[in-house]
Amino acid sequence: MQRWDRIEAFVEVVRQGSFSAAARELRVSASHVSRLVGQLESRLDTQLLYRTTRRIRLTDAGRLYYQHCQPLFEGFREAESALDDFQARPKGTLSLTCATTFGERYIAPLVNDFQCRHPQLEVHMHFTNRQVDLIDEGFDVAIRMGSLKDSSLIARRLCERREYVVGSRDYFEQAARPHSLAELAAHNCLVGSRDSWLFSVGGQRREVRVSGRWQANSGPALLDAARKGLGLAQLPDYYVMADLRSGKLVAVLEQYQFADTAVWAVYPRHRHLSAKVRQFVDFLAAHLPDARLTR
Repeated sequence: MQRWDRIEAFVEVVRQGSFSAAARELRVSASHVSRLVGQLESRLDTQLLYRTTRRIRLTDAGRLYYQHCQPLFEGFREAESALDDFQARPKGTLSLTCATTFGERYIAPLVNDFQCRHPQLEVHMHFTNRQVDLIDEGFDVAIRMGSLKDSSLIARRLCERREYVVGSRDYFEQAARPHSLAELAAHNCLVGSRDSWLFSVGGQRREVRVSGRWQANSGPALLDAARKGLGLAQLPDYYVMADLRSGKLVAVLEQYQFADTAVWAVYPRHRHLSAKVRQFVDFLAAHLPDARLTR
């Protein structure tokens, strides 16, 4: 332990630029700091600092030693700060964004549950199907779905998500069920905000361009059109599972279902993740799968 005290005294002298300033930071006397540094130099059998009445200066050996020691004490400070943050209660404002339908149905109730546990926290929710820029637009967290693009953001997987190609029984009385992706060309495909559907062929991602006589940038509108037999639609599980269970809709091409389309919490990279973000993301990861099964 004495060795760490000596190294800490040396690092603090270099950081603060003087023995007296280091002593104030360490809450000991300047003579004690000077003695610790002297003991360190004796143990290493080398001079680390040039001392004058006005200033201190690193020797070449001291500069090398400082370069190796300084990150250690920064790490200690980071560890203490992280622990303090871990034990802290969420506070301030939590700003988050999510796609509209998924956010309203699943995320908002969990956000409300989280705030009931932490009434001191202020929450701002923004639902939009546009992919926002978290840093430029000032959001702490985004809930995103599907395959993520590479970025500098941190992403945590919250739960699974599956896309289904579905049609109504009425529709399949008029058109044969497709068994290959090529057969989609013969169907009236209900087009959403993108005119391509995502599949997996031989373990590889494949996008298939689709077309039809109907298009809308709304999931609920797509679902209603599929229920009424207007064509095939590709929709996430949270839209269609109830209809698949009841038999209102029928899934096709399940052998080509793309697997890697999870729900993610995405947030900017920080050395210390704030308590509000860390605890909120933990809460979502613990409760979102159950929420999607029961709501």
